[in-house]
Amino acid sequence: MSADDTSSQLQAISSYLAQRQEDILRRWHALVDGDPGLSTGSSISRAQFYDHIPQVLDAFERRLCARNEGDKEEAQAEQKRSAAEHGLHRWQQGYNQLETMREWAHLQMCLLEELEAYATEHPQADAGGLRQARRALARLCGDGVCESAARYERLQQLEAASRVRDLEQALTQLQTLERERAERLREAAHDLRSSVGVVRMAAEVLDRSSVTEAARAQMSQALQRGTVSLRDLLTDLMDLARLEAGHERRNLVGFDAAQTLREFCEPLRALAAQRNLFLKTDGPERLLVEGDPPKVQRIAQNLVLNALKATSEGGVRVTWEERTSAEREQWILCVQDTGPGLSTGTAAPLERALKQATEESQEVEAAAPAGASDAQRLDPAPTLASRSSAQNSRGQGGEGIGLSIVKRLCELLDASIELETSAGAGTTFRVIFPRRYQA
Repeated sequence: MSADDTSSQLQAISSYLAQRQEDILRRWHALVDGDPGLSTGSSISRAQFYDHIPQVLDAFERRLCARNEGDKEEAQAEQKRSAAEHGLHRWQQGYNQLETMREWAHLQMCLLEELEAYATEHPQADAGGLRQARRALARLCGDGVCESAARYERLQQLEAASRVRDLEQALTQLQTLERERAERLREAAHDLRSSVGVVRMAAEVLDRSSVTEAARAQMSQALQRGTVSLRDLLTDLMDLARLEAGHERRNLVGFDAAQTLREFCEPLRALAAQRNLFLKTDGPERLLVEGDPPKVQRIAQNLVLNALKATSEGGVRVTWEERTSAEREQWILCVQDTGPGLSTGTAAPLERALKQATEESQEVEAAAPAGASDAQRLDPAPTLASRSSAQNSRGQGGEGIGLSIVKRLCELLDASIELETSAGAGTTFRVIFPRRYQA
């Protein structure tokens, strides 16, 4: 057939796929849901599961029926952009790279079956047009896999950069302590040399000894604080290394999340009170769920301590609640603070990535058609009014490693994490856990 016939055939295939798009998405969801190697998708709504894939399919259809190279290149560029945003969304929802790649493989099979079905229904179809459509499909899924993998790599680099920053700040803190220690010793040596050999000077030294001892005690306390900080940092690094090496496993048991969170928060009230901050809890008296209690508590610990560190006035609020829809049972943990909020300049790299992923997810939810999916939608997490100075930023260390641990634990527990914040408003981290896990 002629080039015009091939072009007409590609337009017909494009129209066919456009009409079948909803069925393609539903069948893709069913294949993923039935894959025993994939479990994360069952913990998110249908709209979040589809994410940017409808835009990917729209761009693919436009590419098939494009009449010139410029339109083809524009459509392919849109495919890549949407695939990259899909990778960002999957990262936020707790997917690992393998799960994302398996989903792309299922999508490719769905589209290939549609092309085969079209060929069966149209036995006189131009073979050249079908061949070009299959090639375009292979390129689509190849680009999708590559863009998703590239986005994952960039996000992992952001996490690594945050950890490097924490280590640099810890090293700077240690160097500062060492300089202070050396200066104190130099001052003490000078005092001793000035007083040796002279009784009158010895008496004066004895009079000054109380000040020197107080300074020495102050230095000792500073060194102790620095040692504790470095010990905690090393512990976090070891925990993160275990998570990234895959040495941690989830140990699922039934437990009362409300009781676990209340018991965890109670001793932290004293820490908050030392800084003239409040630590409030709110949620149902009982919340029976399935999960890994120590890992859930570690997630709460890192988020609460990070919130207390970022807040100079006001305090932190920890809430929990259940969330049930027709498709899944979930429960939600929120940690809200009255800190200065985050802007582009104050947010650390990993926080910026989470904020961007949360905004992308909300756009997907907002674009979802009305109807059955409305019950699955979750409004943006509420934030508390800021009561802290913007000068009290989060650049005190700990975010890179602490939040990386939270992110890894969420991936392990098939949980998603969201970040709501803005300059002048407080910050809220919301973690959405499955209430039950598949056997």
